[in-house]
Amino acid sequence: MESKSVYDFKRALEELSKYEGKGTELISLYVPPKRPISDVIAYLRDEYSTSSNIKSKTTRKNVMGAIESMMSRLRLYKMPPENGLALFIGHVPTRGDQTEMVTYIIEPPEPVQSMLYRCDSKFYLDPLYAMLGEKDVYGLIVIDRSEATVGFLRGTRIEVVKNVQSQVPSKHHQGGQSSRRFERLIELAAHEFFVKVGQIANEAFLNEKNLKGILIGGPGATKEFFAEKDYLHHELKKKIIDIFDTGYTDEYGLRELVEKASQTLEDLEISQEKKIINRFLGEVKKPDSSLAVYGEKQVIEALKSSQVDTLIISEALRKYKVVWECPSCKFRTEEVITGNIPDKNCPNCNLPMNVVEKIDIIDEYFNLAEQSNAKVYLVSDESEEGKLFLRGFGGIGAILRYRKKE
Repeated sequence: MESKSVYDFKRALEELSKYEGKGTELISLYVPPKRPISDVIAYLRDEYSTSSNIKSKTTRKNVMGAIESMMSRLRLYKMPPENGLALFIGHVPTRGDQTEMVTYIIEPPEPVQSMLYRCDSKFYLDPLYAMLGEKDVYGLIVIDRSEATVGFLRGTRIEVVKNVQSQVPSKHHQGGQSSRRFERLIELAAHEFFVKVGQIANEAFLNEKNLKGILIGGPGATKEFFAEKDYLHHELKKKIIDIFDTGYTDEYGLRELVEKASQTLEDLEISQEKKIINRFLGEVKKPDSSLAVYGEKQVIEALKSSQVDTLIISEALRKYKVVWECPSCKFRTEEVITGNIPDKNCPNCNLPMNVVEKIDIIDEYFNLAEQSNAKVYLVSDESEEGKLFLRGFGGIGAILRYRKKE
């Protein structure tokens, strides 16, 4: 489950990635934490002088305007914040030939490594995307003599690296010397299979810099044998957290392994997510005295009446509360929308109304929860439970402190 700050960071990147300028009019600037602001402004002055040579009058005007705006924003800082700054300013098309300036100032979750200035038709976001990489990554192996699957648990997402079928012969009925020869062939085939699985795991896991540990599972004694011998690299063997009994060795086996491991790793993100959604589902299933509510109207009513103990929101919710205002009579109206913002005319004056407010609906829910001291959980749409919550309940639900008497 994500914190609100991580969610806001992701949403800002999502918004920034949608913008595209007519020319190279979108400016991205990364400022490291210890870089003096005076140095950065001096650099921008040089870029401002250089941009006066741009041939296109419109592009020249827009770029110089964006640089001026960037310098005025930077003057508000004595020094960059702890992790530095990322500024994104530029003109994007609106209607017809018109453009509007967009401005985003982000304090990244990790330190900016070096100063970078780029002027392009899209904002340069690669350094910020790199900061979004999952920090809690676990290697997964489920294995028996007939099959093995290697994968990762990244946050709440289970990712299959490879499924391998073995060529190890099954039981035989030969006796005497033939029996011993077949036993040797079986053990040789098993060894070669384990070597192959080890090579796949070594290649995948050693290249994962955020690997916190390895979980191994399977239905029989093979998993212990594989873990104890030298099929895994010696550095990876040190990262084995635990070994679990699972009934399967395919992709479902990876999910089963994570389920079993959640008892061992209480702080595992997917475990916490599963726990809160299952608690919500448990309340939904109660025939009487259920403390669960879902749906926008019902949840907002419960929040406003301070009934909510725990608010659950899917991070995949993409809705906005939009407020329109008439420029003439100041009539206002609001609506929760998904997708593009529609045009509206004032019912009194029949004039086009202006959008004066656009709020991410998740921010709206957070504000209401804060006012009533409700706990908030943001859940992903990558786990099975998260997908079910989004599809079945629209991505918004709550567990109440109490039910109002009818």
